[in-house]
Amino acid sequence: MDILNSLEWRYATKKFDASKKLSKQQIEILKKAFSLTPTSFGLQPLKLIIIQNKELQEKFVKYSYFQRQVADASHLLVLCIENDTTVDDVNAYFDLEKEARGTSEEVVSTFRNQLVDMYKTKTLEEKQLSAVYQTYIALGNLMTVCAVEGIDSCPMEGFIPEKIDELLNLKDLDLKSVLMLPVGFRADDDVMNGMQKVRKPLTETVLEIL
Repeated sequence: MDILNSLEWRYATKKFDASKKLSKQQIEILKKAFSLTPTSFGLQPLKLIIIQNKELQEKFVKYSYFQRQVADASHLLVLCIENDTTVDDVNAYFDLEKEARGTSEEVVSTFRNQLVDMYKTKTLEEKQLSAVYQTYIALGNLMTVCAVEGIDSCPMEGFIPEKIDELLNLKDLDLKSVLMLPVGFRADDDVMNGMQKVRKPLTETVLEIL
């Protein structure tokens, strides 16, 4: 029940208290949660950029349709995809698996070859679209962890990715921005603070097959 209480407590924060900051420990928790997010085949084609720079955060406002959360939040998280997932990335994953688990090449070779063949035939568009879907898994995971840790957050698709990419020089890093998540602590006068959640009844959203 504790996690349900946490999820009841969270909402998409509209106004952050700019004077309150996340601790280093809380940021470390979010980093680890991002790292532990499941991804397709474990390839992790995602990157998380954590920004705590008010001057830079202010520059995000006009490219985020003037949503102040990006500037007033304690930290701004930007979820990105890698431009491409290559055969080298696939091989690097299996090499890492062998190192981490002490697994032999004989054990991983069949699956390695299958994935190498798969990624040889995938188009760049297919690989990028798959990675984009996976950023939403990471976003949901981060939001849940934030709720459990008493951290406020606001998931955001409403920004101009090309401009954010320019601000962060993401082209030089072979990355593209997909989602943003300002995190921090709600302001006492946030209009949404304490409002009743609006959800359809479970009977309308959950189907059980017995």
